[in-house]
Amino acid sequence: MRILHILSQLPDFTGSGKTVQAIIRQSCARGHENFLVAGIQDDFKLDPSLLPPDQTQFVRFNHGRLDFRLPGMSDVMPYPSMVFSSMNKNQICRYETAFSQAFQRVREKFRPDLIHTHHLWIVSKTARQIFQDLPMVASCHGTCLRQYFLCPGMDLGLENAMADIDAVLCLSRHQRQQIMDIHRIDPEKLHVVGAGFEKKLFYCEPKPEKGPVEIVYAGKLSRAKGVPWLLAALKKMTGPDYCLHLAGAGTGQEKQECLALAAELDGRVKVHGSLSHENLARLMRRSHLFVLPSFFEGLPLVLMEALSSGCRILTTALPGTREIFEETRSGMVDLLELPALETVDTPFQKDLPALEQALSNALKISITKAGQNRQPDLTQVSRLTRTYTWENVFSKMEEIYKKVAVS
Repeated sequence: MRILHILSQLPDFTGSGKTVQAIIRQSCARGHENFLVAGIQDDFKLDPSLLPPDQTQFVRFNHGRLDFRLPGMSDVMPYPSMVFSSMNKNQICRYETAFSQAFQRVREKFRPDLIHTHHLWIVSKTARQIFQDLPMVASCHGTCLRQYFLCPGMDLGLENAMADIDAVLCLSRHQRQQIMDIHRIDPEKLHVVGAGFEKKLFYCEPKPEKGPVEIVYAGKLSRAKGVPWLLAALKKMTGPDYCLHLAGAGTGQEKQECLALAAELDGRVKVHGSLSHENLARLMRRSHLFVLPSFFEGLPLVLMEALSSGCRILTTALPGTREIFEETRSGMVDLLELPALETVDTPFQKDLPALEQALSNALKISITKAGQNRQPDLTQVSRLTRTYTWENVFSKMEEIYKKVAVS
């Protein structure tokens, strides 16, 4: 099958970027022919081991007619970006036109059998309009649903195009219900496939038996990911010795806020910046605890990467995360309840002191447990992660490809 993969932003650095790479690798391994259209900017170069240059078509931002930064599906990205809610009609028009022209060129050059686009947002709408006669599958990563609420005044004309997509791949049952509520897509088209991790990269090795408990956070340095909350909670905590590794990038004021808070923790925080998958896996293999204090997620595959690397997990009890871990309860995972939020990814200011104390208490318990029993329970690790390897997740996707191609 000739599959055209579409992502509106950089095909790297974010959850959706890494997901697109993993899907293409799995697709190539299964014998499919693959082509990628993606948004890029500045000096970005795609790893040629993923796809050669003649199997890619990039829409370049911060250049020529697109003289503005690449809009990100999150309002805080790990690289300089523009916020969709700040775009004017002229910019939106140029944005859609650039992708439309790229799709028309690729249609003639590659002649795809099937389209796999990412995010239920503007570029997926444009793709549906250009490839009306071809089967189309769309992956929802959650951030597109958040944009729907962050851009209430923008008339983007998404509804009809989203309803015409042949199949939507959902991360969880909760997300499937959200998509039904927002886009009114036929429930028969919504398929829960989850997200995957690379088992060849993320695997267990013996953990350090001595020294501080090694903690990892991997993700954007932003408020929505809960990083300032994590750092403030650690500052409150007394007791067990630890070293926190911050792996990820950010931009602007929120990044500076995170770095300033990290500097207050007396050398107990190591800031790594953005890490390759290989280096992140290496860091996880020698760490004892992974913390994800996020206020909004779809189904963060980084949790499965950390678990497969033998890390205990402390994470917020968001719907998708709860759906996985409450059904397979484990001593390797602790969930932290959140109060009602003011917006889709922001707590009420009045709740912050109580949140900091609750996370501080949970951290102390998790760090103490990790210090007392430093090696993971490999039976539990296998039981929790085996469904979420990319081989298994892509098998589900491939069945959906075949189904929509036939219909």
